[in-house]
Amino acid sequence: MTPTQAFSTNPLLTKADLAAFLTSLLDSLESHTSTGGALIHLGYTGTHYDERAALLEGFARPLWGLGALLAGGGHYPGTKRWVSGLVEGTKVGGEEYWGAMRDKDQRMVECSPIGFALAVAREELWDGIGAEEKKGFEKWLSGINEKQMPDTNWLWFRVFANLGLKRINSPSFSQSRLKADLDRLDEFYVGEGWSRDGPEGVIQLDYYSSSFAIQFAQLVFSKLASGSDRLIDGEEVRCREYRNRARMFALDFVHYFDEQGRAIPFGRSMTYRFAMSAFWGAMAFADMDPPGPLTWGVVKGLQLRNLRYWARQSGAYNPDGTLTIGYCYPNHNLTENYNSPGSPYWCCKSFITLALPDTHPFWTAKEEPYPDYLRGMTKVLEKPLHIMTNKAGHTFLLSSGQQCSYPVKQSAAKYGKLAYSSAFGYSVPTGNGTLEELGGDSTLALSDDGGETWKVRRETKEARIESGAKGEKWLRSMWYPWKDVEVETWLVPPQEGSECWHLRVHRIRSERRLITAEGGWAIYGQGSDWRALAPTRVRGVGDVEKNKEAPERQDEWGVWEEGGEGRAVCKAGVSGIVEISGDDKEGRRQARVVRTDPNSNLMEPRAVVPTLAGSVEPRQIGGNEWLVTAVFGLTCEEGREGPKKGWDQEWNRKASVPGEIAALVSCCSCG
Repeated sequence: MTPTQAFSTNPLLTKADLAAFLTSLLDSLESHTSTGGALIHLGYTGTHYDERAALLEGFARPLWGLGALLAGGGHYPGTKRWVSGLVEGTKVGGEEYWGAMRDKDQRMVECSPIGFALAVAREELWDGIGAEEKKGFEKWLSGINEKQMPDTNWLWFRVFANLGLKRINSPSFSQSRLKADLDRLDEFYVGEGWSRDGPEGVIQLDYYSSSFAIQFAQLVFSKLASGSDRLIDGEEVRCREYRNRARMFALDFVHYFDEQGRAIPFGRSMTYRFAMSAFWGAMAFADMDPPGPLTWGVVKGLQLRNLRYWARQSGAYNPDGTLTIGYCYPNHNLTENYNSPGSPYWCCKSFITLALPDTHPFWTAKEEPYPDYLRGMTKVLEKPLHIMTNKAGHTFLLSSGQQCSYPVKQSAAKYGKLAYSSAFGYSVPTGNGTLEELGGDSTLALSDDGGETWKVRRETKEARIESGAKGEKWLRSMWYPWKDVEVETWLVPPQEGSECWHLRVHRIRSERRLITAEGGWAIYGQGSDWRALAPTRVRGVGDVEKNKEAPERQDEWGVWEEGGEGRAVCKAGVSGIVEISGDDKEGRRQARVVRTDPNSNLMEPRAVVPTLAGSVEPRQIGGNEWLVTAVFGLTCEEGREGPKKGWDQEWNRKASVPGEIAALVSCCSCG
């Protein structure tokens, strides 16, 4: 079998299965590793940092997994490659020298997996190195203590470097630097278990706040600094606090996962893939008890289902078993300027449960299925300003209020969309000249130049969660695309009886003429013959009386555009959008199913987006233009193709606008 076939056939049920998955990933790196072991070259794409740092990244990130494997009593024959690399990479003047660290250097990031591996597997990775080589390594790693770092989750990388220095009994270990960094990181905490990725003013609460960095790091630190073999004295209070934060956070974070093991793509660094579930393994590593109603069986299921999902995604791997840059397939459109070919190996954080003994309850517990209490649930998360929903076969969130506080490629798509789904993913622009280039799923796009260029929500203002008289919850926010244009948006989650629908209401005040385009979910754009979805021949779909007894028909698959209704039906399910603004007034939006540019969506390289297109005229004094939209999403059941029978009945159960919002809409001429 090729390495990628081995991944997909691995059942990933046991600790041995997980070790085999990691071993396959590590084996695939051997042919890409330099003679001395310090550099791993996986491709020729560029980053904002230098090539030598990128080669270090390829070397260091697999250590998240290798260190955990060795700590748990496992064995890997290729460990010697990394031991040699630690020496050759820090040998000043050597051919494979990584280079000394400078201020805000990418090399600092890679100190984190190196420090972690030394902290948990010193005997295998360190004790056999010669005395002079050890001095060279310690000098290199301790260089991080003398340099300026970004005031973000990066501070954790220096904490882990010092944990590694402490474990190897290096005189370069800095207790004062470690404490100062921890104190500063604790200032990022905002409550209810959540930390933002930076100081006050940063409004990012994404996977860096959880599995990629902060929560993961807090839990690992709490084990290493307060366990029976603790490295750091005097941190017991902080460690207890980190575990308390994790208990609160877990009850929110569980809502980002679905029955099939998928996590909702949201924010940056999606190429890290199954690092999204690393938090669950870190909980086990920290020996904390899961907060009820979570159990070890549930936690085990959340972690392993996510790993099984990614083992089956053949597009995540090259034919030789190395990871691609992308998400479900190779895709450089979604990447950030810090994604080298070695970057995806941050996913190796999810192998941390290999560090656990076989007797740990994570491994002895029977894996439990996706919890029933999460099915069909809607939950408001106050800190990230997300409304989470598990309905219609996928987990999704409504979002307002987050944005990237520094330049990140495609940040509007990664933080500013109206909704994000575990099944449909999100899309990123491939250009800015057409709707096809825009990748405008789950967004309202505006153009003031006749469709030549488009603006979408990037910087959200005044975001908040509101309640209705009947207990409903929704998100309300403002967006100012131009100085003389304001957009106020309400996002309403699915309601009882219309579980496949969510609502969006927009109030637009504009001093200029605008063209609008509002997209629903992006969905697989091919038919049963593998060709582009064609217009459906079944005009009666949506007629409950006509179709309630009809068998499923593949000629229902296709796109449908009629007036203010548009939808796409395919093997992945149904995506649709409907204008519900009311009467057929002139200028009402028209539906079209946009075939987006290839490789714009994270999950499907060939996707379509049901879209409503219209226009807004310059307002009269005090005037508003209201857009009221219903968005439909229904995914297929695992193991089958196409939407379930009776989906057309769900289509007819459209949601109603909550009374408080409807009252505002009815006063459309008010100021």
